Amino acid sequence: MNWWTQPTQAIDLESREQATLRQQQLTKPPGSLGELENVAIAFAGWQSQEIPQLNCVCVRIFAADHGVVEEGVSAYPQVVTGEMVRNFAAGGAAICVLSKIHNAEFSVVNVGTVMPLEDLPGVANVQLTNGTANFCKQPAMTGETVIRALDVGRNNSPQESDLFIGGEMGIGNTTSATAIFCALLGASVQEMTGRGTGIDDTGLKRKAETVQAALNLHREHIASGALETLRCVGGLEIAALAGAYITCAQRGIPSLVDGFISTAAALVAIRLNEGVRDWLLFAHCSDEQGHKQALSMMNVTPLLSIRMRLGEGSVAA
Repeated sequence: MNWWTQPTQAIDLESREQATLRQQQLTKPPGSLGELENVAIAFAGWQSQEIPQLNCVCVRIFAADHGVVEEGVSAYPQVVTGEMVRNFAAGGAAICVLSKIHNAEFSVVNVGTVMPLEDLPGVANVQLTNGTANFCKQPAMTGETVIRALDVGRNNSPQESDLFIGGEMGIGNTTSATAIFCALLGASVQEMTGRGTGIDDTGLKRKAETVQAALNLHREHIASGALETLRCVGGLEIAALAGAYITCAQRGIPSLVDGFISTAAALVAIRLNEGVRDWLLFAHCSDEQGHKQALSMMNVTPLLSIRMRLGEGSVAA
């Protein structure tokens, strides 16, 4: 049995029931706290206590580059991925500030930038490959590499935490996420493809054509399921994040899923291990075209919808 198919922790249904009854006893109209009541009940089941705590939060950012960028699908060059990793290390990104406010355990994992990086504080340099291959020409990863990327997520997940927040950084990764959604959900390429970091109309058309070309090229492999889809059109950081979601669920740690790319990783995780679904909360519906449809097709409800599309785990934090 592969580690990612091993069972997730069971939810404590008795604690959920106790938390539900407590909500009915509080001095407020029933259901007046809306989704917050459901969140409190969910955490009670995860933590096996009627009144849950949120004292320890773990934030991991997985970074990697994408070979498909050579197709002209991004407004920015690949070098930006590495520069953003340096910015994370310097504490200059939004997620760094938010993590500090919450006193969260924060670190970055370089799964495979196109140019190897120097040693940086708070950055684990795993560097499986120098980015993925251009999936319009060949699979993004080899079979060995995709499993090693899943392992990176497992190896960089917390042993204990009240909540896990995973983020991502990778120029071109909305293209990869779009291809994953289309492959696994059967979504329309035109409806799912968005502007990512801000491409113009010509770039948007080219991006949709790129995704469709990749789906056509890898159709037979994609049909076999999530692992092959991840190998053919995924990203190193998406695979690592999927591995982290699975591992946290197996360790009894809930995960708060961020935006478009993180949701693609969550979808892969769920398809690899259905039990992961019970350990996920979805932070928001981003402004990236296709995210609302993807969430709906996955039958999940996000906590917020505030038109953000920054990525890096920022809204989840």
